[in-house]
Amino acid sequence: MNPLGVRPVINANATVTVLGGSLMPPPVVQAMADAAAQFVDLPELNTRVGERLAELTHNEAAYVTSGAAAAITLAVAACITTDSQAFPLGAEVVMFASQRNGYDYSARFLGVRIVEIGPTEDALRTALARKPACVLWFAGAHYAAGALPIEDVVRVAREAGVPVLVDAAAQIPPVASLWRFTRDLGADAVLVSGGKGLRGPQASGLVLGKRWLVERVRAHTSPLHEIGRGMKVGKEELMGLLAAVEWTLQQDEEELLAGYERVVDGWIAGLQGLPGVVVERGYPSEAGQPHSRAVLRLTRNRDDLVQQLFAGDPRISVGTYGLPADAIALNPQTLQPGEEKQVLEALLNHLTPPH
Repeated sequence: MNPLGVRPVINANATVTVLGGSLMPPPVVQAMADAAAQFVDLPELNTRVGERLAELTHNEAAYVTSGAAAAITLAVAACITTDSQAFPLGAEVVMFASQRNGYDYSARFLGVRIVEIGPTEDALRTALARKPACVLWFAGAHYAAGALPIEDVVRVAREAGVPVLVDAAAQIPPVASLWRFTRDLGADAVLVSGGKGLRGPQASGLVLGKRWLVERVRAHTSPLHEIGRGMKVGKEELMGLLAAVEWTLQQDEEELLAGYERVVDGWIAGLQGLPGVVVERGYPSEAGQPHSRAVLRLTRNRDDLVQQLFAGDPRISVGTYGLPADAIALNPQTLQPGEEKQVLEALLNHLTPPH
């Protein structure tokens, strides 16, 4: 990218799309390169990859999508119609009011109406009595307030015969999110980003869950000329995401999370005592993942510091999501070894008063 004048970024922010999601490990890059070197029967490859992913993730079926937002659209579409029929106007999707967010459009894209409810079983039962297409529930500690726990949602929805979709796009770690919501808790599908914690291609995602739902997803997607034609997934993404899931399942997640905590410990120790700065541990992460961030409360202008770090050499991105206007957060998840020291050095340069 350097010939284009685009500078690389040290990502102490998160697996955000605007920074490229995550970095793919060598086996994923190799799998994509191998797939790019040959033609293949794409529907056959798609089916075989889905079967292998289902096996790896303890689900009945799996489908690779062009990102987690596309997974929402296609999974909701699967709940509205059984095949490639025209979508009926006015189909309803139930969501907790506290969980409304920028990804609503992925469902509204289909012309559905979002029905907002409060955090009670009575409110959920009233909404389900209208026979909506599905319940769309968002995972993560940052979405928990104001919504029923997923266990209660699944139990009540099962009584009413309404499918439950769980958006867990950024909920890896823990890797058990690949099967906890579906196999263990009974949701009909979990929707996961391929380019965040799984470290697969950024333009990939997963629908994991019940076979009936995944088969309906297939009826709406490329190479068919249906609603998902523009959300096509290439052979490179198929093989890259499969390699990413295999690679992730081989990692020592306990040690991975412990490594994140050691990085945060180092940041907190290194930034303690700076005038005008209060540094503390923030837990969980901005997406509700089970690891810490270092949160800095500042007396100086927060946005000026964010801009200075991003304009510096090296170019550094830090987090502000969900924080007060005087705070930044440092996330260890997206760092390469040694980059945590560069982040600390840059912050000390900007925050240490001149002698």
